[in-house]
Amino acid sequence: MTSNNYSIIFSSVTGNTKKLADTIHETLPQDMCDYFGGNELQVPESDLLYIGFWTDKGNADNKTLELLSKLKNKKIFLFGTAGFGGSNTYFNKILEQVRQSIDSSNEVIGAYMCQGKMPQSVRDRYIKMKENPEHPANLDMLIENFDRALSHPDADDLERLKKTL
Repeated sequence: MTSNNYSIIFSSVTGNTKKLADTIHETLPQDMCDYFGGNELQVPESDLLYIGFWTDKGNADNKTLELLSKLKNKKIFLFGTAGFGGSNTYFNKILEQVRQSIDSSNEVIGAYMCQGKMPQSVRDRYIKMKENPEHPANLDMLIENFDRALSHPDADDLERLKKTL
């Protein structure tokens, strides 16, 4: 393996982050890919790692954070999806949280985030909450965000990702 080889490791529950991983894999030279697949918490030999995550409470999912904490002397490109989105400010806050789990011997060479659809159970929970007369004031906004997220990641999201590689 040479330092030009890379691995793409991702965690994806609803398929959103896998769409991003597939796009990265299709865009980069296939013959340079050492590993493409789910996060098995094994540190790949590649010096360049594309690490994908789904957002859990404003940070990467726990499995991704665990992998990131094991890495030393790697070049890392982070990519992720978040159900609540549309705002680069929000995405940057998430990425800053994720970076805190990365050892200083590593170099983050890039990052990309976009909105991703959420499971229908989330919307169902919001609708049920509306039945309560004392429901949160932002519930309609949350439902609108859910509905906007249904198409993501979309073609524009994937095109923007390609441009960051």
